[in-house]
Amino acid sequence: MNHLARTLRIGCIQLKVCANKTENVARALNKIREAKLKGAEIVSLPECFNSLYGTSYFPEYAEPIPGETTNLLSQIAKELEIIVIGGTIPERDGDKLFNTATVWGKSGELLAKYRKMHLFDIDIPNEITFKESDSLSAGDGLAMIDVKDFKIGIGICYDIRFEELAKLYRKQGCNMLVYPGAFNMKTGPLHWELLARSRANDNQLFTALISPARDINASYVAYGHSCVVDPWGKVLYMAESDEELFVLDLDLDIADKVRSNIPIYSQRRVDVYDTVEKK
Repeated sequence: MNHLARTLRIGCIQLKVCANKTENVARALNKIREAKLKGAEIVSLPECFNSLYGTSYFPEYAEPIPGETTNLLSQIAKELEIIVIGGTIPERDGDKLFNTATVWGKSGELLAKYRKMHLFDIDIPNEITFKESDSLSAGDGLAMIDVKDFKIGIGICYDIRFEELAKLYRKQGCNMLVYPGAFNMKTGPLHWELLARSRANDNQLFTALISPARDINASYVAYGHSCVVDPWGKVLYMAESDEELFVLDLDLDIADKVRSNIPIYSQRRVDVYDTVEKK
């Protein structure tokens, strides 16, 4: 067995995001270069890495895919021979807008595209009200990539609250889930780590959550705290709130061990219940 195929070095970029799209993208490209210098084989950017986060901003920053931002992601992936999970950008497709993640391969090819399936519509009186559906449409398909022996499923932020989506990915053979996300200062402290560990533990896989850095002057203040959790539900690393790049080595032997020691997947009572993909 080639154990190198069962390890993966991932870079996570907790990016500082401002109002200038060109500056945001340039900053992201520089951080991807840094990750490559640290030996990363795959790197992820956060949700809305080229755009301010807010329903009023999405139409202003939206682009088609392929387009200005994603063409640059394709180019950097090819130049550095690194796999790039391009966080998310507001995508314009006809008269609709989506919150979309793209994944670019080492030859610059588009490996996957995922549109946020569960839109962030919440109302916590006197604390935060946000309704993505005011400007965004919801996606309805899964997106997976194969990297060495890793099979990685993609979700976006609010999607992590829906265990059914993670279960569908587990049923497709995923051993890692990546969620570019931007929790806020109410839900972040309460649920960010809890959900990362829960999805990892529920499905006995790695989870990576990648947030923008915190900007206390922004209209929407991101929590930060990008993290990676192993299949035991153990936090391998968690950033603070400022801009940060971190690189971790992941080993699939850990997933094999926990799945063997606690074989919940084969013990599910599918005669009583199941999670089924309809589309």
